[in-house]
Amino acid sequence: MSTASDVILGLDVGTTAAKASLFSLDGVLRLTVGVEYPMLNPAPGWHVQDPDTIAAGVLDALREAVSRVDAGRIIGISVSTAMHGLIGLDADRRPVTELLTWADSRAWLQAEALNEHATGPRLHYTSGTPTHPMSPMVKLRWFGEHHPDILRRTAHWTGLKDWLLAVLTGRVVTELSTASGSGLLDMEARAWNDEAIELTGIRPDQLPPILDTTDVLPLSAEAAARIGLPAGLPVVVGAGDGPLGNLGTGAMEPGKAGLSIGTSGAVRMVVRNPAVVSGLFCYALTRDVWVAGGAVSNGGMVQRWLTETYAPGADDAEAARRAAHVPPGADGLVMIPYLVAERASLWDAEIRGAFLHVRQAHTPDHFIRAGIEGVAFQLWTILRRLRMINRVEEIRATGGVFRSQVWRDVVAGVLNRPLTVTAAEAGTGLGAAILGATALGVVPDLEAGYRLLRGDAVETHVEVSDATRAVYEEMHYRVPQLLQRFGRLGSDLR
Repeated sequence: MSTASDVILGLDVGTTAAKASLFSLDGVLRLTVGVEYPMLNPAPGWHVQDPDTIAAGVLDALREAVSRVDAGRIIGISVSTAMHGLIGLDADRRPVTELLTWADSRAWLQAEALNEHATGPRLHYTSGTPTHPMSPMVKLRWFGEHHPDILRRTAHWTGLKDWLLAVLTGRVVTELSTASGSGLLDMEARAWNDEAIELTGIRPDQLPPILDTTDVLPLSAEAAARIGLPAGLPVVVGAGDGPLGNLGTGAMEPGKAGLSIGTSGAVRMVVRNPAVVSGLFCYALTRDVWVAGGAVSNGGMVQRWLTETYAPGADDAEAARRAAHVPPGADGLVMIPYLVAERASLWDAEIRGAFLHVRQAHTPDHFIRAGIEGVAFQLWTILRRLRMINRVEEIRATGGVFRSQVWRDVVAGVLNRPLTVTAAEAGTGLGAAILGATALGVVPDLEAGYRLLRGDAVETHVEVSDATRAVYEEMHYRVPQLLQRFGRLGSDLR
């Protein structure tokens, strides 16, 4: 039986860092340890990572977090990871490929070929995952065309979550949330889609069994020794970072959208049954709770690039403070922020980024401000499509960029909705812990878990001036036209 001093460990494994967060059931302990690792770009459009480097980072983060508390208080680990990755494992559960991340766009020709016919849209509406180079299903088609020998002889085709579950538990499995982001799922059946499997050229036995996100596996003796926890400790298989972001921010009701900005970014809204709208995804949180929305590839990575390019020697916080002195609208400068292959809402992997309407009077600070606004307008295009499902009345946001006042002001102004910034950087880790508490029977449901574990987390409500709102209202008409014209130009120039 659990006590108020018990602790749940929420593991959030993202694109550039693993974060192990401790949450006590009395709401007092809230501690996060992070370990970073690189994303590699060995060829144009290739964005990969070394699975062993990620695993080492995860184990280090877990070990450091465990060392900060009495290990006997920890009642379980619950796992969240970035979605859409692809790793091949051999029969001994060892990687035979790199991790092809969500940002990897090498399979754009395969995606384009599927979308030229009804097959691509049909797979989207069946799986919930747009037929795009990010999709593991499309990545598998790339392997089939370029490395058919690897495709055939690889024992297990898995995602990032599945690889880390293998590291922690010694089992090769997946769960419904990760499967729903693979392009290989039949959402209605909650099972692998035979048509998608046939299109990839793999065998059904190369895909792992699908568990529920609340299923529990025992921590292996090997991993336990590395972390400093007892073997057999419950490991809740958990869900993808996107759906868990909604849970961690409390965006679990109709009309409330969850917004997260990490390396990438997304806007999502909870639906009770799978619902697919053109240009959006639909992924599982549990068997009975799904999230619909869209993801942009270019989120916080844009801020990092802007800082390195236009404020060398400064950090991101200082660069953002400089941008705050530039008026809303950046004096006409507009950034199309496609530094890597973009996803929602154009889903065109080959369009490149650009600055438009550049004038001599624009300073480096204008470029930084325009980049932040460019990310916000990409998120706004997703919000427009979400209205086809339900009107969005409030946005609850999480992510490190929201430590910056200019990011808060710009996002609130562009999206033109009440914006509440919640739980700073712990939103997804908190979501994992809430799902874990539910799976372990600590609380009866997700809502009770949110009330228990969020504790006294600070929420910041962002107010936007009428003048700022007026500038962005005018840009709501101008920027989409620029995006469409630039999109056609990008297509013509390919």
